[in-house]
Amino acid sequence: MLFSYNWLQSFFGKKLPHANQLAELLTKHFAEVEEVKKKGNDYIFNIDIRPNRAPDCFSHIGVAREISAILNYSIKNLTLSKNEGKKQASVKVEVAAKEACPRYTARMINNIKIGPSPKWLSDELKICGLRPINNIVDIANYVMLETGQPLHAFDADKLAGGKIVVRFAKDKERIISLEDQKFNLSPDVLVIADNAHPIAIAGIKGGKSPEIGKSTKTIVLESANFNPQVVRKGSKKLNLKTDASLRFEHGIDPNLTETAVNRAAVLIEKIAGGKIIGSLIDVYSKKVLPKTIKLDLLYVDRLLGVKIPPFEIKKILERLGFKVQGLRAKMFKVIVPTFRLDISLPEDLIEEIGRIYGYDRIPSLPPFSSLVPAKRNLSVFWEDFVKNALKEVGFSEVYNYSFFGEKESRLFGYKEKELVEVENPLNQEYKYLRTSLIPGLLKNIEKNARNFNNFKIFELGKVFKPRSLEARQLSGLVLDEGFYYLKGIVDLVFEKLGITDIWYDEHQPIPEKSKQSIWHIKKCAEIKVADNKIGFLGEISPRILNNLQIKNKAVLFDIDFEKLSLLSSEEQEYRPISRFPSAVRDIAILVPKGIKVAQILNKIYEAGGKEVRDVELFDFYEGKEMPQGKKNLAFHIIYQAEDRTLSSSEIDSLQKSVVASLEKEQGWQIRK
Repeated sequence: MLFSYNWLQSFFGKKLPHANQLAELLTKHFAEVEEVKKKGNDYIFNIDIRPNRAPDCFSHIGVAREISAILNYSIKNLTLSKNEGKKQASVKVEVAAKEACPRYTARMINNIKIGPSPKWLSDELKICGLRPINNIVDIANYVMLETGQPLHAFDADKLAGGKIVVRFAKDKERIISLEDQKFNLSPDVLVIADNAHPIAIAGIKGGKSPEIGKSTKTIVLESANFNPQVVRKGSKKLNLKTDASLRFEHGIDPNLTETAVNRAAVLIEKIAGGKIIGSLIDVYSKKVLPKTIKLDLLYVDRLLGVKIPPFEIKKILERLGFKVQGLRAKMFKVIVPTFRLDISLPEDLIEEIGRIYGYDRIPSLPPFSSLVPAKRNLSVFWEDFVKNALKEVGFSEVYNYSFFGEKESRLFGYKEKELVEVENPLNQEYKYLRTSLIPGLLKNIEKNARNFNNFKIFELGKVFKPRSLEARQLSGLVLDEGFYYLKGIVDLVFEKLGITDIWYDEHQPIPEKSKQSIWHIKKCAEIKVADNKIGFLGEISPRILNNLQIKNKAVLFDIDFEKLSLLSSEEQEYRPISRFPSAVRDIAILVPKGIKVAQILNKIYEAGGKEVRDVELFDFYEGKEMPQGKKNLAFHIIYQAEDRTLSSSEIDSLQKSVVASLEKEQGWQIRK
């Protein structure tokens, strides 16, 4: 935006610094001066005003106030008209769109002599990029550049019905602008109208019909305040940008309208010989009052990083136009002038103090603070640990919705008292908060099994119980793999978590719920650590798989993650690898079908003692060749001592002890 050096100088009794020096000061404290150009006996400043400062600094007096604060110069007040005409103004003003036009101020002036403007006025307009037209229009533009408040003059004799109405345009209304452009209006464009038709596009452009001409004797001088959003919307709709719309779009102080119209009235009386008719016409439904902000001086010091004496803070704020009152020690009450629309918080005031004080005067210091390591969040640590462990063995993590519907509740046998119902569900499929992660994992299978024969997925998330109870659960699923495959993965994860006392117990469902169980009755186990039950491992019931049309078998683990994280430990037990050789003996045993593998393993370890390093099940058979109700299990038994090489006789003796221990059980038979 362009500013005249001589015009700025007129606000001060002291001589301003040279234009180039002043430009440096403005750039340092206020806004960047992009160019300084000499023109005749004047200098033109092209200043990049920041958008937040547009309401008060898109004007010469606004920039002069900044210069006053920077240089600590006193600034002159504008000369305003205080005249009031004896004759009553004949024009009536009605503001129908009060939200779009918070204030409408006007004066009637007669005995106007239309003619060219004086040279000083024409020169100032030309320097600032405006074309002189006639003395009345030029005065309106001059006051806009001086105060930041756009004005517009109407020929009072051309107003139909002697009335001005601020309203939104009617559908299909039209207006011809001062430049003879035709615009089709719509109901979202604000207009100034008389009793017949629109005479101006509010805040943007004047109309042709009440244009000031050579024969004009009486004018209505408009100085109004319009809603920025309404002006911006109208400007965009009509693709019409003007100096007035630029200012209104950024917001203007409603209390400026009276100042601007009285300033223009002085110049009209002086230059065009006009006489004011009646008193000020002012429609101001909701007066805007100055804001008051409490400013903590200790906070000023903390935020800026430098201690500024209170008297200097007070002086800086008063130079900027704020009123400062001492509320109490170390606290100021600051009254913000209404033209500073950008100030609403203590931090805004502190920014003003800092820039006028000078950021270059604030010493650069390295940050000084006690760096205290954040308290370790074990819950997050073990969550990441488990996720990484499962990803390392080929699992993919999934994130499912925390809801399910009536279909799932019936399929999984939930009773109404076991469910948490959502008050405003998106639809019936999201009626309840999930009580388990398993329904979501099975839905993942249902949608993906048609494209993939096998995959491994897991989820770690919250489940919800009645009475506002929340818990975190860890569930994983493998498709088209066996029970023992997933058991091996669970064992591996537990081993990485430092949990050693893990075992699997037979799961006995409640009889009345056995038909509704999600687990395969014969292929399910409870996961226990010592005496604590922490989850389940097993195949999903064929009933559920058939209902979801899943053809492959699905094996799943479901673990209480809260319990798991409490049992986990970063401490690992180290056992050195024995340097002595191991020996392998095989054993096959015929047992009743109801016998668990774990029972046989416990007997082998108990009989073989510490020399039994490991036992592996390598064959399992149930077929027609087997006796009725029997199954055959075959194991590799690995013998190894930590301190010596076991002799053949020692190994044979250990093997005999194992066989004898197994044969003591009724119905167990060693196959030879």
